[in-house]
Amino acid sequence: MGLGIGLVGLPNVGKSTTFNALTKAQNAESANYPFCTIEPNKAVVPVPDKRLDELARIVTPEKVQYSTLDFVDIAGLVAGASKGEGLGNKFLGNIRETEVILHIVRCFADDNIVHTEGSIDPIRDVEIIEQELLFADIDALLKRIEMLKKKAKGNDKDAKEQLVVAEALLLHIEDGSPVSTFEDVESDGFIAMNKDLRLLTSKPIIYGANVDEDGLGEDNEYVEKLKAYAEERDSEVIKLCAKVEEDMVDFDDEEREEMLTDLGVTESGLEQIIHKGFDKLGLQSYFTAGVKEVRAWTIRKNTTAPKAAAVIHNDFEKGFIRAEVISYDDFVEFDGESGAKEAGKNRLEGKEYIVQDGDVMHFRFNV
Repeated sequence: MGLGIGLVGLPNVGKSTTFNALTKAQNAESANYPFCTIEPNKAVVPVPDKRLDELARIVTPEKVQYSTLDFVDIAGLVAGASKGEGLGNKFLGNIRETEVILHIVRCFADDNIVHTEGSIDPIRDVEIIEQELLFADIDALLKRIEMLKKKAKGNDKDAKEQLVVAEALLLHIEDGSPVSTFEDVESDGFIAMNKDLRLLTSKPIIYGANVDEDGLGEDNEYVEKLKAYAEERDSEVIKLCAKVEEDMVDFDDEEREEMLTDLGVTESGLEQIIHKGFDKLGLQSYFTAGVKEVRAWTIRKNTTAPKAAAVIHNDFEKGFIRAEVISYDDFVEFDGESGAKEAGKNRLEGKEYIVQDGDVMHFRFNV
């Protein structure tokens, strides 16, 4: 399952450096000048999950397969992007193809690194980007309204329903409010309309406060301002030092843990980004554990057992009989499947069962 998280921000704020570290591929050129990223870099990133490592320790499989997320490094936006400045229209189109936005914001001062606006001001920087996203949504909505009006004149019932929603939404965003705060986002008319438009300000945002090494400890003034801004908008801030994260790319687990301890943090910024992004996308994992493979399978939260089975193969859903389920905690406590079964911790679940995060599952099916 490939679901995209788009990295956005002003030029030269650390997006490509963050992307390099995220992918561990070092294939996004990072340099001290604006627009060093022109084409969106895309990469599939494994989701760190210590539970999977623990299952592998017990089962000793031939291989281990993690859940994954797609990350897209989108070139830096500038003021006027919605009107085409800085190749903005192309870049805004790249953002539409993602489901969650990770907004990298510079939260450190360094005279040796150019800032396109000439000073460090995270709120100003955030507002520049978000204003351009709003302008782009207004433009897309105006075009859609014109099309809906033509269809509505021909007594198209769906067009009439969407038109009412679209005109109300236009007033909402022209007032400076993002689509995500619109009161009718759950309505059928909005859902049908946004399926095609993929409005930019409807997407969940995670703010990535890029600090220097000293900023990883106590929050500096820039991070404090960004956190206050995010809290007002019911969003979250993840603090990271992109340069440190990139430096740790080639470290082994022990070296990475030692460095994080020295820096006074318990989890790397990149792990926080991946885990938070996974959650924002409404995803969770269930596991299969056999001698050939221990694997995490990605599903949406509140997925039924047959739908979860279909992630492995469509035939599993078509011929679904029941699922054998052991919770992760029971699997580990009783040292594997046999021990859990002996302890009576193995359950048989039917078609209505809602799969829980961390379930260890086998599916019975007949095609």
